[in-house]
Amino acid sequence: MSGKPASTRASVVVKAPPQAVYAAFLDPAALAEWLPPAGMTGKIHAFDAHVGGGYRMSLFYPPDERAFRGKTADNEDRVNVRFLELVSGRRIVEAVAFESDDAAFAGEMTVTATFAETAAGTEVTFLCENLPPGLRPEDNEAGSRLSLLQLARRFE
Repeated sequence: MSGKPASTRASVVVKAPPQAVYAAFLDPAALAEWLPPAGMTGKIHAFDAHVGGGYRMSLFYPPDERAFRGKTADNEDRVNVRFLELVSGRRIVEAVAFESDDAAFAGEMTVTATFAETAAGTEVTFLCENLPPGLRPEDNEAGSRLSLLQLARRFE
């Protein structure tokens, strides 16, 4: 094993122009609706949409979900996100850190969202790099894909 931190990639085509999709990333109410993977709910605690700003968000597992344990609390994953780059309608780069007492979830991962105009709308891609060792790449990829599918449904 190389010891290199894991990364994942997920994409979906959204039936909307890039600027409209980009706006759904910078609207706290919209973000709280589409970002939590299927079955989860979200709550934005703070939001500041500029480079150097960011947001703090909780993602809550369904009360009856026993397959996953939260990273912050039994049913909660809380993240602190800093905006590293905001290129309107084209790209968002975030530094994401879990609030957790478990060292396996320490550190920052980088999430890059890109928006590429296509004939069918906008291809949105999440590239997640430097995943903490406690975050299984297959789980991160599945969660990213579910979030992107929910984003796509907002525009159908």
